[in-house]
Amino acid sequence: MTHFPQAHVNRRSPRIQLYGSIAAAILDENGQRERAKLQSISVNGGLLELPHELSTGDFVEIAFHSRSGAIHGMAEMLYPTRKFQSACLQPFRFIALADDDHRKLRMALESAMDRSSLSAVGDALQTTPGF
Repeated sequence: MTHFPQAHVNRRSPRIQLYGSIAAAILDENGQRERAKLQSISVNGGLLELPHELSTGDFVEIAFHSRSGAIHGMAEMLYPTRKFQSACLQPFRFIALADDDHRKLRMALESAMDRSSLSAVGDALQTTPGF
């Protein structure tokens, strides 16, 4: 069964700052593959560092690995927050995750939040992306 993440207006989901330490693979609507780095992640979405911005509103597939296993979902790209000459930071929100992917994401986030040091985040989320 598919999980459709819902934002809770009254409280913001905890975010884990990854500072580009986790690679992600992006597949856009046209079948183009992009490499990205996760800057932050939550159960509702995250922030990607991309070589160039994707169109706001585009639906993409996103995949990355965690200690709990590979996480794969559908996401909507949001308006870029910063643009640089060689990259941009662009948020996304999950629009659909399989129940197993949602469980793995929650487990990885909980594991990372339970640990006090930033190096522990690298333990909970790994760096090999794929589809």
